[in-house]
Amino acid sequence: MEITCEIFQIGGGGYTSDEDAAVYLINFNGSCAIVDAGCGRALERLMANIRAAGVRPEQIEYLLITHCHFDHTGGVKALKDRIPFKIVSHELEALFLESGDNTVTAARWYGATIEPFHIDIKLSGKREKLQLGERVIEAIHTPGHSPGSVVYLTESEGQRVLFGQDIHGPINPIILSDKDDYIRSLRLLISLEADILCEGHFGIYRGKKNIKRFIESFIPGF
Repeated sequence: MEITCEIFQIGGGGYTSDEDAAVYLINFNGSCAIVDAGCGRALERLMANIRAAGVRPEQIEYLLITHCHFDHTGGVKALKDRIPFKIVSHELEALFLESGDNTVTAARWYGATIEPFHIDIKLSGKREKLQLGERVIEAIHTPGHSPGSVVYLTESEGQRVLFGQDIHGPINPIILSDKDDYIRSLRLLISLEADILCEGHFGIYRGKKNIKRFIESFIPGF
């Protein structure tokens, strides 16, 4: 699905496998990145969707991980075996991905095990910039749902596009969630004033007011 002329949804329910979180593809004049990778149970379909979006696999420079949970990362290792991209994750999530922790990654919730993989670029700051071709993607640390949750912010067609996977939570101590951090992060997301929100399970939201209303719906008291 085309979101802008440079951004597509290529994975998630209806695109790959129903248990997959959304997978997004960014194409900045031939320099490309993928946001998350789903569970990995529909790899060939995901590869076909990459090509259907007009992108050759070898054009993909980065896989941007929003957080470590299996529905976002279970497919990373198999995809990395096919495409020589650099994997980007916050360092607080890298610990669980590189060790193959089936509890914190929630792989057990899916009746699965996660295959460990190496993180090439470990984010550590509150806000860091990644260069994709001549354009910039900003990685913003938003802990709460998980310790190292990250959103990615960029611009396309003059609009601020926010890849804010799993804004909805859930909050659960088994996956090391923190409710206070989560609420602070939601308020931060509102302050970014995105024009387009690409969420992990709830689809695409357009317009600052609609996005603000959606995020506020998960803040107690609104």
